[in-house]
Amino acid sequence: MKRILLSVIAAFALTFAAQAQTGNRFDDSSRSFFDNKGSIRLETVELDEAADTLVNLRHRSDDIVWSRIVYRVIDMRYKQNYQLYFPVLPNDAYLSLFRLMLESIVDTYNEADVPNQRRKHSAFFYGVNPDDIRPVFVDSMKLEGRELSKIFKPDNGDDEDECFNSLIQYDTINGTYSIKEFSYMEYVRNQIKFLIQEVYFFDKHTSRLHSKIIGIAPLYALRPDFMTLMESYAANNQPMDFFMQSILGWFSFDELRPELARHYIIPKNNDTHRVTFDEFFGKKLYSSYLLGDSNMFNRMLLKYVTNMDDVVKEQQRIERELLEFEQDLWEN
Repeated sequence: MKRILLSVIAAFALTFAAQAQTGNRFDDSSRSFFDNKGSIRLETVELDEAADTLVNLRHRSDDIVWSRIVYRVIDMRYKQNYQLYFPVLPNDAYLSLFRLMLESIVDTYNEADVPNQRRKHSAFFYGVNPDDIRPVFVDSMKLEGRELSKIFKPDNGDDEDECFNSLIQYDTINGTYSIKEFSYMEYVRNQIKFLIQEVYFFDKHTSRLHSKIIGIAPLYALRPDFMTLMESYAANNQPMDFFMQSILGWFSFDELRPELARHYIIPKNNDTHRVTFDEFFGKKLYSSYLLGDSNMFNRMLLKYVTNMDDVVKEQQRIERELLEFEQDLWEN
């Protein structure tokens, strides 16, 4: 009996000793659903740590035996994409995808101007080649200073000196950037689309068909001469040229990923279902439609198809070819 009692006491002693070394999980405030004020904890520390440890798979070029690049449009008016558009006004807990992009630009460029400061992450904004939809992520394409401010003017005017209404304000004296809140509400109501460049590729080493977003671009088509431009391009049968005018610029998705992993999207129907923007894109929880794919003619669907029914048929054809390629991989 004494031996059994001593064994029980020894077991309790070992348990308490282990808790003393590792910490009592019931008292661990970092795991608590509430903070010390009784509010729901935002888990910002955990998200920052996760953003610092993101892993990008490095696929060997010799293992990639097939690939195909496609361009997709993510429309915020689709119910499945509401979580990317809301909240329209940011708060302490959540912000929209477009607001996240703006804050990433401001943080990146402000930190770049501080000498001897090591930046954790950089999400630069790259300009658009007017003759080619493909993004180019090189230093010469980075938008800075007044050039960057001019891109985000609600009226997209031609005045290079006056960017007073721009969403991103550039202080020429201090060389710093900031978001102009007064213009934000007017602008964000009409910023309802994003363009992504995505690549599908087959890796023979893993025997899997993968997909990866290469670049993402906000679209903004509202201009003072919007109707005139649209009618002009329609009359000349040039809808793709009008579309190119709405591309503000490109983000490298890998550069933006740490910021996407640091923020939760606004929850839908369940406030405890917390999903980061990075997880949302990684799991393809968004809805999109095809704009085109890589082809020998280097043209999108709107370049050679103008009838809406024909556009849908071409979209279905490309989607079917992607699906059939994956299915054919496993046929005998």
